Amino acid sequence: MTTPESFWRRCSSCKREIRFEVPYWTCSVSTCNRKGSSFVFCSVACWNAHVPTMRHRESWAEEQRSPTRDEWESHATETPSSPESPAPTPTGEVPHEVLIVASKLKHYVRARSGMNTSDSVMEVLSRRVRALCDDAIQRAREDGRKTIMDRDF
Repeated sequence: MTTPESFWRRCSSCKREIRFEVPYWTCSVSTCNRKGSSFVFCSVACWNAHVPTMRHRESWAEEQRSPTRDEWESHATETPSSPESPAPTPTGEVPHEVLIVASKLKHYVRARSGMNTSDSVMEVLSRRVRALCDDAIQRAREDGRKTIMDRDF
């Protein structure tokens, strides 16, 4: 058995160790990612095992990468009162999670056209939203502002 310092966290389902700098999965449902719960899974199979228990209607596993040991230790010393906080992203790395609320988009498309929406649409739309935001950020910087406004889009 390894010492607690040799792994980042334990899988919320099978309790196996999730080491530093390896892929892990989280649930797309916000209630699974709150401060008190923050479920992490060592595999998609472990994530899938929690879905019936939590009674999710629509959810998916989101792949993440565990922090390095140094990142985790520096984060733990910065915020000792909140060990459930997510690990900081490495410098320069921009998170690429889905930015679109799937249920709202699916409801809109169904109400507007009667059509269904594939889950793969969320990532494509998220990429486009990121590109729009990047352009808006640049416009705000050019205007000397630190706030993005509607006119930047």
